[in-house]
Amino acid sequence: MSLPHPPPPAVTAPKETWRAWARQTRAPLPDVSAAVVAHLRPFLEGRGVRRVLAYRAMPGEPDVSALDTGFEMLTTRTRYRPERHLTLHPWDTATEQSAFGMLQPPATAPRVPLASVDAVLLPALAFDHTGVRLGYGGGFYDRLLPGYAGLIVGVCPAALLVPALPTEPHDVRASHLATETGVRPTH
Repeated sequence: MSLPHPPPPAVTAPKETWRAWARQTRAPLPDVSAAVVAHLRPFLEGRGVRRVLAYRAMPGEPDVSALDTGFEMLTTRTRYRPERHLTLHPWDTATEQSAFGMLQPPATAPRVPLASVDAVLLPALAFDHTGVRLGYGGGFYDRLLPGYAGLIVGVCPAALLVPALPTEPHDVRASHLATETGVRPTH
């Protein structure tokens, strides 16, 4: 028997309150990685996607690394100078530990332009049904994705999909959401 999840905060609650709720909700969840990938693979193939920008999973995030067979996978490196931003690199160059605890490419890894990416798999603590993302607070993806014309797929466990999240004008929305139950468009 699974324990009930704590109720989400009010949409007017600060993002830090939402982040605490999401971490508490996510902590006891089973690993849904295989089910998420099982839904993502045919979804991406059906849209002719070849080049995918994916994240290296942190604890509690669905691990999408199994998609590295069948797609040209890219990942990010977090950079702080001259301002916070992400750079894109081939998936297999992620060989060093980042400050966040996941693998990332070294600073000298070859870079890939965002415009060459067919789809972005976007990690989050939670998403709402309109594609609003509750991130970790660094704003890295919100800086990377404005103007991106490709497919943006939010990835998280179904228990972390909520009716509404606090949003700000700079928030980049996902066009689709992938969970262990399937992939669906946002509304």
